[in-house]
Amino acid sequence: MCDRHCSPTVAGMLLYPSLRAELAQSHSDALRRASSGRTQASGGVGSPADVAIVIRPNRPEDERALERLAGLDSASVPAAPLLVAEADGALRAALSLRDGAVIADPFHRTAPLVSLLVARSQQLHGGPSRRRRWLARLRLAIVGA
Repeated sequence: MCDRHCSPTVAGMLLYPSLRAELAQSHSDALRRASSGRTQASGGVGSPADVAIVIRPNRPEDERALERLAGLDSASVPAAPLLVAEADGALRAALSLRDGAVIADPFHRTAPLVSLLVARSQQLHGGPSRRRRWLARLRLAIVGA
């Protein structure tokens, strides 16, 4: 284990092996962009704010990408209909509107994308508001009395 002299990054890499793969991929992408002569206008190399995110229903042409994503996540493709999340044109996560099952790319940060998928799903289904939940509990209390 790491003592107090280790940096948080080193400690994080020791504790989270999956982070090491993500950092290596990020570094590789940064080197590839730098070698091609393209840099971001901000002077940095691709911050999360620079990523274009699209939340949309799945389409028939997404089938191959969904199968690849499910393979990466060691899962099966969730039941249709699906909402998918794309980051810079690449499919990164999918959520079943039928049962809420999720698949996501384990080699990228997908927790924020999954949160967006859940929020959009709740918008589409009229997710329970605080008032609706309160009224439902009130009805149960009246019926149960």
